[in-house]
Amino acid sequence: MPLKVGDIITFERTFTVRDVELFTEISGDEGIHHRTPDEQGRLVIQGLLTASLPTKVGGNHNVLARNMNFEFLRPVYTGDTIICEVKIEKYEAQANNRTAIIASFICENQNEKEVLKGDFSGVILEAL
Repeated sequence: MPLKVGDIITFERTFTVRDVELFTEISGDEGIHHRTPDEQGRLVIQGLLTASLPTKVGGNHNVLARNMNFEFLRPVYTGDTIICEVKIEKYEAQANNRTAIIASFICENQNEKEVLKGDFSGVILEAL
């Protein structure tokens, strides 16, 4: 079913220590706060790992991103469940079997505190 303006897509994920370890290995982002637990035994999640939530939604709909804007509002920790809500702001057919898309997103933790917001734009190729 094609997307349309106003659609809201939701995705959630609970981050683990293993997620941080794998992302550290792949990204090289080895900040001490990603490797040393806080007083509650939690690690801080890399910002770009948190940002993988809205990109997952884009990936599910075959979006080829052109622009992505992220505003990191508060830290995310291992054990946090983040709910990402993506809203379709523009969805417009273009030439060459392409559809232009613009979407905004807000990610909240399990305590309903915003941790990340932003937007992305790109195209969807109808025939890959």
